[in-house]
Amino acid sequence: MPIMSFGSQNINIITNKEAMTIRKLWKNPLKKGDRLHCYWNLVSKEKKKIFEAEVTDVKTIPFKDIKNNNKLAQEEGYSNAKEMVKEFKKMYLNKISDDDLFQIIYFRKLDIDKWKGEKIDQKEMITQRADILFDSGKYDKSAMCYTAALKIDPEDVYILNKKGDNLSRLGNFKEAIECYDKALEIEKDNEYIWNNKAIAMLNSGNIKEALIANNEAMKSNPENAVVLYWRGFILEINNQFDEALETYNKLLEIDKNNPEVWNARGNLLTDMERLEEALESYDKALELCLKDSKLVDATALNRKGNALLDLGRFKEALDCYDQAIELEPRNTSFILNKGVVLMELEQFTDAEILFTKVLAIDPSNDDAKVLKIECLENM
Repeated sequence: MPIMSFGSQNINIITNKEAMTIRKLWKNPLKKGDRLHCYWNLVSKEKKKIFEAEVTDVKTIPFKDIKNNNKLAQEEGYSNAKEMVKEFKKMYLNKISDDDLFQIIYFRKLDIDKWKGEKIDQKEMITQRADILFDSGKYDKSAMCYTAALKIDPEDVYILNKKGDNLSRLGNFKEAIECYDKALEIEKDNEYIWNNKAIAMLNSGNIKEALIANNEAMKSNPENAVVLYWRGFILEINNQFDEALETYNKLLEIDKNNPEVWNARGNLLTDMERLEEALESYDKALELCLKDSKLVDATALNRKGNALLDLGRFKEALDCYDQAIELEPRNTSFILNKGVVLMELEQFTDAEILFTKVLAIDPSNDDAKVLKIECLENM
């Protein structure tokens, strides 16, 4: 029973009805008519059977005839022959010589009712693999898997939405929006897909269309916390500050213990120059974060420090920046802000040391260069 293993680069092989693959000649060479039992990542914990196939043809050739063959490499799922050879060297630990024999194996996938072994749901298997890749940030590979799953079922709303999310993270917003639109043709009232479309529109710079998509999400469910959060952000970007604040306030009525919302509200109030209210929001966000040490946010501490700095409350600002720097010691923005406060307190020697530290981390930081000179002039 010949067994083969395939990986993410072979997704087209996995989904095509007929395909080919290249393997080093086995002790018992494959021949036409052999049945293949094919697995995903056979030697890993993610091992899964993906299909059974019948060998339709086999060609045996030396390595020297395939190592520079880009066409064969691309059929196998690689970008070029160089990438394929690099992978072969990982697969076959002994050195590969030009005279080593390889088989080009052509096969036809069998319908599941003709399998001799266990049966599987191929769409579910590929989608599950795509989700794992997506969650681990391997967006290029997960995009290929979602595309493959859609070949099996082009109207699966979950997969269309996930492919859209995937493409958004790759910066392919136009294609992502096409996926969301296709999903919305099937489920026109799905608030999550409308919201995802709004985010893609926002990231592509189309704020007007982002708000229209968010409005559609709100029609479906005006109490959805995720939709409301993004609505507030979109309105803020569109300079509709009062409407954005109203949205954040409504969201806090639904969930008053969400530090991200209190943070967003604080940022908005800062932009509206309502600094005392902004501080109250930042304090609430930090209070909620401190209940769970894993949630303590250096950026939130820095923002609170900025609000205190604008209010002239320098010692309190200094305390915030110290806490932020303790969490992120090499964050040049935090160090720079602390230096500015020290200058306001006329502690020019200590401030100059901080600006020197910033330049050690980032020699091209123009702000640090200018502020360092100003400190030296006042020392």
